[in-house]
Amino acid sequence: MRRIRIGVLASGGGTNLQAIIDACDRGEIDGDVVVVISNVPEAYALERARAHGIPAFAFPHKGLTREEHEKDIIACLVQHQVDLVALAGYLRMMTPLFIDKYAGRIMNTHPALLPSFGGKDCHGLKVHKAVIDYGCKVSGCTIHFVTLEVDGGQIILQKAVPVLEDDTPEMLQDRILKEEHKLFPRAIQLFAQGKLKIEGRRVRILET
Repeated sequence: MRRIRIGVLASGGGTNLQAIIDACDRGEIDGDVVVVISNVPEAYALERARAHGIPAFAFPHKGLTREEHEKDIIACLVQHQVDLVALAGYLRMMTPLFIDKYAGRIMNTHPALLPSFGGKDCHGLKVHKAVIDYGCKVSGCTIHFVTLEVDGGQIILQKAVPVLEDDTPEMLQDRILKEEHKLFPRAIQLFAQGKLKIEGRRVRILET
């Protein structure tokens, strides 16, 4: 079976990127991260990539339209023959240009159980604070395909995580992040194995 070529987009520290790289190295993903791209030149995710010998590129978005910015990223992904795009803490909304190019081949991770606590501006600690303030007893993480609707793509995998009485947003974030680091590589492996089939709003996980 051919190993898939994964391109990762990240805007920050890249802990989910690291989890994906490590899973590839352990043989848990039938694929390899072949390029890492950030819109933030100082993002630590780029350093993580370089430490593993993975080509890493920064494409700052200031002064560009979204489409102009995405054309540069698409050109880089095409050059590296990417099969799957993984958004690992990438804080930019995609335009139809990008989504049409990689339809059914873009995954994102969200630190809540979608469709709750998703959408524009729902990212990072804001999500966990909203969950705690609402009084939820359970939160978690969601791996989903990316569509034009922010956080509205078809759900691939979810993992529930309890919200404890004394939780701060930081404590809840740490607990959920540990699960994201396991769930994202698992979803990518299902893609690599050809086991994901999109049917309308649903993603069916096919048997071997």
